[in-house]
Amino acid sequence: MSRLIMGIVIGGLAVFGYQRAHRPAPMEQVSLEDSRPEVESRPEVESHTDVERDSPRFHCDGRTYCSQMTSCEEATFFLQNCPDVKMDGEGDGIPCESQWCGRH
Repeated sequence: MSRLIMGIVIGGLAVFGYQRAHRPAPMEQVSLEDSRPEVESRPEVESHTDVERDSPRFHCDGRTYCSQMTSCEEATFFLQNCPDVKMDGEGDGIPCESQWCGRH
């Protein structure tokens, strides 16, 4: 009987030791500030915010009519920047007056 108890104790210790040895290390708490990668400050590289501010929201893609626009801002961009648009019937520089840029 004592051999059986001794075997159970040794088996239990072996299982405990194996589990402890193969358990992942506990995670340390890291603040968000500590987890940010170090970024070298280089003046020749523009930040994401600068790129968004300097690049237009719209681009010439072949659309030419007011019915293809979704806002006055978009129609104005197309009128000022894209060739062969047909959005200023009066020639007054205000595009899509009846759809988007009308004076109310």
